[in-house]
Amino acid sequence: MVTTTEHPARAMSQRSMDAVGARDKTAWLALWADNGWVEDPVGISFIDPTGLGHHGPEGRAAFWDANIGSTEAIRFDIHDSFATGDEVANVATIHITLPGGTTTRCEGVFVYRLDEEGKLLSLRAFWEMDRMMATMTQA
Repeated sequence: MVTTTEHPARAMSQRSMDAVGARDKTAWLALWADNGWVEDPVGISFIDPTGLGHHGPEGRAAFWDANIGSTEAIRFDIHDSFATGDEVANVATIHITLPGGTTTRCEGVFVYRLDEEGKLLSLRAFWEMDRMMATMTQA
């Protein structure tokens, strides 16, 4: 059962996912606090060699271009959602279509945090590269 009770962080996470699904970079960037950051995935990876995240407007725009804008489509399936305080943790599968039709699934926990004004302060995504790569299918 997916929890759908209205909560500010849950609603913001949905707006973020809607903007990604619509491929609307401007709308996605507008959701963020100036000092907000993305850790997707959390820790050191080929996406984030420092493991420190993508900070500020320029960092988030670069993250979009490299990881969202470079795909053909992204669709989210939320399996469950836990909201408390100024955060929500969504248990989800992200279905990604790459250029040329290759597809993959990213299963994980995606934690969104709001600042005092209700803007996105952070997105921390907990997922494993090996598990995602194992789902890749060529077109």
